[in-house]
Amino acid sequence: MSGNHWDALVVGAGAGGLCAAARLSHQGYRTLVVECLDRVGGRASTIDIDGFKVNTGSIGVELGGITEQTFAEVGAKFEVRPANPPILYRIGGRTVDITTGGWELLISQLIRQGEPLLKDSAARVNGAMPDRELCTADWVRQHTSNAAVHGVFRAMCGTAFEVGPEELPARVFLTHFSDAAKFENFGFCPEGTIGLWKALAEVVERNGGGVLLDTQAERLHVEAGRIAGARLRRDGEIIDITCDFAVSDIGPSATLDLVGPEHFPSEYIGTVLQGDLPSGMISVHFASRERLLDAPGLLSFVNTRRLCYAAEFTATCPEVAPEGWYLYAGIGVPKPSVGDFDADAEVALVLHDLRCEIAGFERARLLSIDVTRDDWPPQRTVAGYDLPHDTPIPNLWNVGDAVKEYAHGGTTACAETAKIVVDKIALSGVSRPSQVADRP
Repeated sequence: MSGNHWDALVVGAGAGGLCAAARLSHQGYRTLVVECLDRVGGRASTIDIDGFKVNTGSIGVELGGITEQTFAEVGAKFEVRPANPPILYRIGGRTVDITTGGWELLISQLIRQGEPLLKDSAARVNGAMPDRELCTADWVRQHTSNAAVHGVFRAMCGTAFEVGPEELPARVFLTHFSDAAKFENFGFCPEGTIGLWKALAEVVERNGGGVLLDTQAERLHVEAGRIAGARLRRDGEIIDITCDFAVSDIGPSATLDLVGPEHFPSEYIGTVLQGDLPSGMISVHFASRERLLDAPGLLSFVNTRRLCYAAEFTATCPEVAPEGWYLYAGIGVPKPSVGDFDADAEVALVLHDLRCEIAGFERARLLSIDVTRDDWPPQRTVAGYDLPHDTPIPNLWNVGDAVKEYAHGGTTACAETAKIVVDKIALSGVSRPSQVADRP
């Protein structure tokens, strides 16, 4: 770092944080990103296991949406190879495309029957939602007892929101799947998902900013009711910086702790604690010398107990595995998907489903089993219960999957929050980039 003053401090190098940092630096703000891990990407990153590029969380990236637009606007390389078709379903031993034929008609009819629930979908006020809404599982039960239909909706909830239908409000499901984002096109990055976030980090550095890994933000300093700087710890050394504003990608709850609850009104603290609803997910990464799936994108499972979907990355990106190997991930949603659950029992059920559904799984090489939950969940807040981007501190904002727009999810939603917040910063007039040259 050259100098210890920055226009913008971004805490967390996840999808939302890096999209925000790249946008800010592109607009002329001198931006510092701090990340406690040794890599960028947060819960959508990639690690190397014996030559296999294993994604640590989010595995697919939407094509043609706000994420790709962000890369285009800031001049970052966006290399995502499309999976075609993006999603298929395993129903009764057959692989089915539910976007065509009878299944498409059935699902469309059910979604239309839920339209009355959408009339008051704007009832959310300041991020607050009713304590208990009709969940997706109960809504489906009102219309059918068919186990296969219930399985399809369970898989759709898990794929789009990383949550079970018992915890997802029906209004959220209906809002999402009744608009143009019904079945998004997506693909995989040949470097693993981390390749995308490295490209955004390069934009920040190219524009005069900095990206510090293995750096813990220990405290955001508040002076006169505004964020004035931060205390960082890196390689055992304390670094104090000053900044004109801050953006947090670590979730509103962790941001409260980083700033100190004494700097926030009790009403806001209560809202944050009430909205702290992380979901859970189980990821099984495995590899095989033989091809085990018949789908180039995601294969969702209908007749399983916990397994929601599986993906074969090497169908589109053979670079992610050593030559002659196929790389897979199986994703399960535990019960309950929000709150405490027996991790050992839930993992056992996912493995059982994989053995039953994927011929040859028992001969595959098991690379890792990851249980994401609590402080490191697939979604920090269940869709529909998201908090506002703004905070009571006028130069502090949140981005990421705890402040998503209604009925949105995944890394796409994180990229969207980044655009919204950066646009707010530009309109607020805080630390205009043109002021940088005026500093002594």
